[in-house]
Amino acid sequence: MPSLANMKGKAKEAGLMKLDKLIANRQRIPDCEIPIPIKELCERYEKLYTGAINDVMRELCLLNQNLPSDIMPLRDEMVVCGEAFCVKSAPNVMIEGEMTFRAQMLDEFKPNGVVVWDTSEDTEASLWGGVMTATAMTKGIRGAVIAGGIRDTKQILEQKFPVFYKYRTSNGSLGRCMITHYQVPVRIGKVTVRPGDIIFGDIDGVLCIPREIAYDVLLRAEGIERNEVDIFSWVRQGDTISEIIDKGGYF
Repeated sequence: MPSLANMKGKAKEAGLMKLDKLIANRQRIPDCEIPIPIKELCERYEKLYTGAINDVMRELCLLNQNLPSDIMPLRDEMVVCGEAFCVKSAPNVMIEGEMTFRAQMLDEFKPNGVVVWDTSEDTEASLWGGVMTATAMTKGIRGAVIAGGIRDTKQILEQKFPVFYKYRTSNGSLGRCMITHYQVPVRIGKVTVRPGDIIFGDIDGVLCIPREIAYDVLLRAEGIERNEVDIFSWVRQGDTISEIIDKGGYF
């Protein structure tokens, strides 16, 4: 149940319906190497901001890489970057087996990850809290993006752990929803997030950068930030709009 490997054995109907290409496309998990250590990649991204990164992906014709705009940081100053660790849950009244499955998932958390949780648009339960935060931190997880609810807000804040979320509630998840899969591609809004994609979040929301282009996007975004230092200096020194545009500036 939790992984694509386990799911493949249940896909016999695909042959009859000729879905092999669709399955390969929708369920593919990127495994390409990034030319620098992932920790360095994350730290360099965390010096940037979503606007510059989003502009780079626009140059690449990737216009739908921002997660829904109602997913925002718990505190404005929170910034996070890491490899997506994807989780899928859904509203469900069942309870039996949930804790065992959840423990199995937590054991697979890896350093420099960001938990990305597709809640199937649940509007009642919290999927993240204080204990989950403490556990994630011991595993080296850099942050969490929950497309739903959180609780234990004070405990999360005390641990200085970046969390992006939709709403707060005291409702626990047991008896209200269940984890159905993890480390499979998930879809949040218009964005498909695959395990290993690069997640970046700041005060203006959350972006998913496809792993295959994450290093190139980083280099270009760093260049944009350097360019904007020049543009701000031209504005402050009183250059006219036309002069700034002639120098390659923009607004």
